[in-house]
Amino acid sequence: MSEALTCSRRQPRELVENRVSFAGPSSELSIYDTYLPAERVGLSAGELLYCGMISGRKVMHAANDYSADFLPQESFVLAPGERVAIDFPEARIENPTSCLTVEITRERVEKICAQLNGTAPLQREFEDWRYRPDSLIHTRHSPATQSLLQRLVSTFTENSDDRDLLVDFGISELVVRMLRQQTRSFLLSLCESNPEVNGLGAALHHIQQNLDQPLDIDLLGKIACMSRSRFFSEFKKHLGCTPLEFQQHLRMEAAKVRLARGESVTRVCFDLGYRHLSHFSRRFHQQFGISPKQYRDSCAVAIAQ
Repeated sequence: MSEALTCSRRQPRELVENRVSFAGPSSELSIYDTYLPAERVGLSAGELLYCGMISGRKVMHAANDYSADFLPQESFVLAPGERVAIDFPEARIENPTSCLTVEITRERVEKICAQLNGTAPLQREFEDWRYRPDSLIHTRHSPATQSLLQRLVSTFTENSDDRDLLVDFGISELVVRMLRQQTRSFLLSLCESNPEVNGLGAALHHIQQNLDQPLDIDLLGKIACMSRSRFFSEFKKHLGCTPLEFQQHLRMEAAKVRLARGESVTRVCFDLGYRHLSHFSRRFHQQFGISPKQYRDSCAVAIAQ
C-alpha cells in the first residue's frame, strides 16, 4: 500500500480525515489519514462501505450503543445509509492514523449474491445468499483478506489497460469473503437457537458444544445424515472452510471472550482442548496478532481505566 499512502501524505489538505480517492467500476477506493487527535468525527455510507485499518487506532461508535477499538488488519463494514462516529485518540503529525475504505454499489453486491445463489445455493432452511444490513461485521482479517486488500490498493492506483477488469475481479472476491463471513455468523446464530434446523445445522451445533473434543468427522457425518464426502462438500460450501478450520475459529473466539474476563491462559488453553500451551499461544497470536497473556493483560488495563 506504500505508493498510495505516500501520495496521500505529500500535501494533506485536511489534518482530520484527509482523503485521497480512486474510482473503479461500481466501486471507489479511498485512503484516509488523520494527523491530529479528534472525537466523534462522522462517517456515513451512501453505498456499502468496507473499511480496513492500516495504522494507528480508531474507536468506532455505531448503532445500538456499539463501541469498539478499530485496529490494523481489521475490517468494519457499514451498511448503506448507516452512520458511525469515530474517535482518533492516537493520531499525530509524525504518526497519522490511516485506513482505507472501499465503497461498493448495492447493485454490484446484489449481482454477486444472485451468482452465489445460482452456483452455490444454501440449504433451504438457511435462506439465500444476501447481505444482511442488520448484522454488524467487525472482524480481524485472515491472511488471504489482508493480501486481497493490499492487491486492491495496488490495482486501484495503477495505470494499465487491464486496471478496471482487475479491480472488478478484486471487488467480487472482497464481497464474496464478506458474505461468507456474515453468513457464517448467521448460521451459527440460527443453529444455536434451533439446533435441529437440518442435518448440517445439527453438526454445526455439535461442534459448537464440544470445542474441547477432537473432531470426529464420521460422527459429524452421521449427525448430518450425510456421507463423509458430501459432509465435507456441504460444509465447505456453506461455511467457506473445513470443519477443522471452523473449530479452530470457534475455539479462538471463545478464548478471546474468556481471556477478556481475566481467566488464566493455562486454564483456557486446556478447557478448549489444546494439549500444549505453546500450540494454543501460537494459534492465538496468528488469529489476533497478540499473545494470549498480552491480550488478557490489555483487557485488564482497559477495565481498570
